[in-house]
Order: sequence, then structure tokens, then C-alpha cells
Amino acid sequence: MRTYLFEEPLIRGTMLKRISQFTALVDIDGEELVAHIPTTNRIGDVENKNLPCLLSRHDDPKRKLKYDIEAVLLSDDDNWVGINQILSNKLVEYFFHEHGLDEIVSDFDTVQREVNLGVSKLDFKIGDIYLEVKTPLTTINVKYGKDIRTLPPKPFSSTDRMVKHLRELAGSLKDHEKAVFLQVFQYRITERKARLRSTHYEEVSQTFREASEAGVEFWEIQMDFRPEGVTLYSVNRSSDL
Repeated sequence: MRTYLFEEPLIRGTMLKRISQFTALVDIDGEELVAHIPTTNRIGDVENKNLPCLLSRHDDPKRKLKYDIEAVLLSDDDNWVGINQILSNKLVEYFFHEHGLDEIVSDFDTVQREVNLGVSKLDFKIGDIYLEVKTPLTTINVKYGKDIRTLPPKPFSSTDRMVKHLRELAGSLKDHEKAVFLQVFQYRITERKARLRSTHYEEVSQTFREASEAGVEFWEIQMDFRPEGVTLYSVNRSSDL
């Protein structure tokens, strides 16, 4: 399987503590500095302190922070957990072009990004098929290492965006033969955990069920995340609604 290679290998460091929703104090080779966190959510239920991490460096003079935290290590092996949700769309686009995702959609000539559908903007149109990508981080499905500290579950709110996109996907089936909701895990799943329920759990679950009954296909892909790049690990139909 082809690997999506980073322009430069990621730098190993330690996330010492999370400062704010978007920033963390990190240690890189003994130097402490502030890095950007490319996700607004908590990373599972773990305490964001003293976590091994992988960082990308950016020399754009317009940026205030030169480093992004791309992945953290929560296990006792080398199963890095990618947390950059924007990267997920780059990975999906790359692996479609490389025909690594032909199990999901095989007959296509074009891969379009950010396509308008109804009142929504969906992530992809693969040929004639609409596809929405989600990168769940509220629950991390890996077996935690012995040094990982966890926190009590914290309620979170599912936004109307999820519900709206699912309904648009289901509605697209009136004119298209297929629509796909794709969960991207930038890691290898080693321990399935119960998904944390949001404050609007019942409404979201009902929308998932209705979309599934309408014919929306639910898929998941797992990745093998390394400092040099990301390899597609598995592609599976998902029953986790």
C-alpha cells in the first residue's frame, strides 16, 4: 500500500501541558515552546500532560506559532494517534487518487473537494458520489499505556452540522445511487471503547438511523501513522451508528 509522505519527517517532542483550546507547551530537544493544537476538542479522555508527540514545523513568517502537534502517543507501542482533522481530508484525497479506497468508490474520474449540496458543503464528490469525512477524537480506540492518566468524562455538544450533513447525504440518494459517511481514524484501533454520548445523543443517533435506512453507507478507515508519513491500514464497512 502506498504511503502519504510528509514534506519533512515530523519532529518528536513532548506535550508538557495544554495551555488553551488551541495551544500547548511542548518540549523539543530540551527547549520549551508553545505549539498549535489543530483540534478544538479534548483528545479522548486523557490528561494532556507529558505526552510524547510528533510535530510539523512551518516557517511561514505570517504564522505566530512555528509548530503544529500532529500526533500523540497514548500506548506502549508505536501506534501514534493523529489529531490533525484537516490532514484527514488530504489523506482521503491522496488514497482515492492512489486507488487505495476502491472498496468504497471504484468507478470515478474526478475527486472534488468541498462540494455544495443543498444548504451544506460536503467534503468530497468522488465521481458522482457525495462523501463526508469525520475524524472522531472524543473517544480514542487504543489500549492506553501504563503511564497514561485519564480524566472523568466531560459532556460535549454535537453540532447541528453533523445532523445537517447526514440529512443532505440521505437526500442526495434521490438523484445518486450512493452516498458515503466516512470515519477516519489516524491510528490503528486496538481496543474498541464505548462512544462518549453527547448532549444531543438521541437526535444525532436518530439521524444516523434514518440516513442508514435511506441507504447512506457508513465506512471507516484506519491508518498507520509514522514520523515519515501515513499508510492506509484497513478499510471496512462500519455498523457503528
